[in-house]
Amino acid sequence: MYVAPLNTDLLFEEAEKEALYLKLIEQINKDFNLANEGIDFPMSILPQELKIQLHEKIYRLIQYKFAEYLNLLYIIDVSEDQIKKLDGSDLVILAEEVAFLILKREWQKVWFRNKYR
Repeated sequence: MYVAPLNTDLLFEEAEKEALYLKLIEQINKDFNLANEGIDFPMSILPQELKIQLHEKIYRLIQYKFAEYLNLLYIIDVSEDQIKKLDGSDLVILAEEVAFLILKREWQKVWFRNKYR
């Protein structure tokens, strides 16, 4: 049964334990490219570096390309309800929380694909 990880570190830990970390990177790259927000995380990227770079990318999108940011959330299929629950008063914190929601959704896709294919 799928249980959503509580934080980014636990998510990465689970992805590595299940040997699906590379699939997670592939899924992130694929969905960002589908949203025309080209991102190309190398397969060799370390989890903490992925977390930092994703956070920075989301921050820049919120700050400078809001329509593209909303399109990305739609393409990835991040729950609108979860986004609405976030406090947007601090953009840095908001970007970090959104990055985690994106990682959670991408991980869910990878996990289900692995489990049921």
